[in-house]
Amino acid sequence: MTLLALKNVTKTFRVNQREVHAVRDVSFDVREGECLAIVGESGSGKTTLANMILGLFGATSGEIHFRDSALPARRPTELRRQIQFVQQNPLSALNAKRSVGASVRLGLETYRIGERAARKAAVEAALEAVGLEPELARRPPGALSGGQRQRVGIARALAVEPSLVVLDEPTSALDVLVQARVLRLLNELRAAKKLTYVFITHDLAVVRNIADRCVVLKEGQIVEMGETTAIFDDPQHDYTRNLIRAVPVVDQTEVQLRDKLGRAND
Repeated sequence: MTLLALKNVTKTFRVNQREVHAVRDVSFDVREGECLAIVGESGSGKTTLANMILGLFGATSGEIHFRDSALPARRPTELRRQIQFVQQNPLSALNAKRSVGASVRLGLETYRIGERAARKAAVEAALEAVGLEPELARRPPGALSGGQRQRVGIARALAVEPSLVVLDEPTSALDVLVQARVLRLLNELRAAKKLTYVFITHDLAVVRNIADRCVVLKEGQIVEMGETTAIFDDPQHDYTRNLIRAVPVVDQTEVQLRDKLGRAND
């Protein structure tokens, strides 16, 4: 079943008296329960797409549908709760003046979820769901490691029980080992809570570990789209091939893939 659908979406900005097309005629859908990755280099339009899905600004043309209804420019409270966001930088995403518990509780208060007395238990449950001790709720974000802070960001998004989570480069600020743990956690949470992800990234190494399908963007346009395994096994566009060839090689399978793509470009 389709949860989210973009239909001929275009976003144009006016910069120094000229029009800049950040996104051009983009159409794709996101199926309930899947992780769809939007992949591309800096400036490809992927974050612009994320911001339109989140309702931070509207499309110049085209439509975005959620559960078969067009998303309005001004989102009602329930729709804002249903579509949550995990940001790239876990430190700047959290208010340094708020405790971890207060940051997670903020969404519960904003959307009036649960009775006031029950929210403390809900915060503890959200932290435990992402593998953090409830005692951390009393600490400021600056006292946590980068991986812990990103888990807090995930807990804050999941505490309000969304249907769709948009993740914008959620592991790019983390080292490789912490990145792997966070990706494993995201996969576990998606299965346990029946979540749907839109995963924004420039890193195809990450995509292989989390995404069911990929949308590859270049200069605001889709150049390739399909199952992740199919795109890695047989990429159809030179831009996709170059992105895959840039993936760090860690085992013999990836050496063979890189050699195959190299021969295709010869």
